Amino acid sequence: MGVVKRRLAIWGSLLALLAAGIAYALRPQPIQVDLAVAEIGLLRVTLDEEGETRVRDVYTLHAPLRGQLQRITAEVGDVVKAGETQLAQIEPAPPAFLDVRTEAELQAAVEAARAAHNLAAAELNKAKADLTFAEGERARARQLIERRTISQRTLEDAERSYHVAQANLATAEAALKVREHELHQARSRLLSRQEIRSLREDCECMPVTAPVSGVVLQVMRRSEGVVEAGTPLLDIGDPTDLEIVVNFLSEDAVRIRPGQRAIITDWGGEDLNAVVRRIEPFGQTQVSALGIEEQRVDVILDFADPTESWRSLGHGYRVDVQVILFEGEVLKLPLGALFRQGEEWAVFVAAEGRARLRPVAVSQRNSLAVEIREGLVPGERVILYPSDRIKDGAAIVER
Repeated sequence: MGVVKRRLAIWGSLLALLAAGIAYALRPQPIQVDLAVAEIGLLRVTLDEEGETRVRDVYTLHAPLRGQLQRITAEVGDVVKAGETQLAQIEPAPPAFLDVRTEAELQAAVEAARAAHNLAAAELNKAKADLTFAEGERARARQLIERRTISQRTLEDAERSYHVAQANLATAEAALKVREHELHQARSRLLSRQEIRSLREDCECMPVTAPVSGVVLQVMRRSEGVVEAGTPLLDIGDPTDLEIVVNFLSEDAVRIRPGQRAIITDWGGEDLNAVVRRIEPFGQTQVSALGIEEQRVDVILDFADPTESWRSLGHGYRVDVQVILFEGEVLKLPLGALFRQGEEWAVFVAAEGRARLRPVAVSQRNSLAVEIREGLVPGERVILYPSDRIKDGAAIVER
């Protein structure tokens, strides 16, 4: 009997130990979590976008007239002075080549002008003969009037005929000169390029000088050739007078105001300060890299730092711009600690090894942190990125 009791006691102890081990193994385990501390710190809310530097006032030099542009030797970066530095020369353009029909028409025009010239020469000879005859008639009339063999009226007729003949001679001489000029004009239309070049002694070039002082930013037309009036040749500007243009989405641009501070980053040097000067009053429809139409607005900024700090920047350089919408010392948390609880924001506060659900009121935020207006005090620790396993009152342990 004593042996049986002893065996029952041994087996009972073993079963109790086994049950205790199973219970211990199946007990609820604390959930490992990452914690963050609510603390007072600097919170900066910005709108980030790529921007581009540009010279504030760019002057484009255009060809003032149509002609043969000589090769432009100015290089990008050359310093120019207003009204003194010659940048280009334009000479009269050579005539166009003549096709067979046009050449035949011009040859016919020359022959017509030559015939008209011959006709005018014949008219001049006739006028000279008439004048000679009228002069003889006037001399005879004057002799006869002295003898009183003709009337005074006959003398006056002879005088009038003489003056008319003089006028006709002057008219014929003028007409001959007109026909000579017309013949020269018709012949000049048939001049070849080689004949025109041989007749021209010096280059009747028009110099094109810099309209403003500055630096050559771009040469759009360098090679020699015929250009039309208004053809852009060069861009001139002052590289020390830069501004920044940033193309924001319209829904972001409406949050920006003139005078707001901005930070220029990732341009190849230390961060720079800038100030918003103007928000353009019109938007532009652009297509993104994903093929989505977007409304974008240009925002213009001025550098706030001394010129020496950004002197290495030039026209058309890429920069990253952060327009500061809010900046201040606030109670903040990492954004990953918050989640939605109905219509409100909430966090899990770590207190005595347990997760405690607590609603909070938030205000300013950026991509990393958020301002806590109500619900937390500095120094409290909250759970980062809470999973669906975490409930109010769940046991937790810091990972």
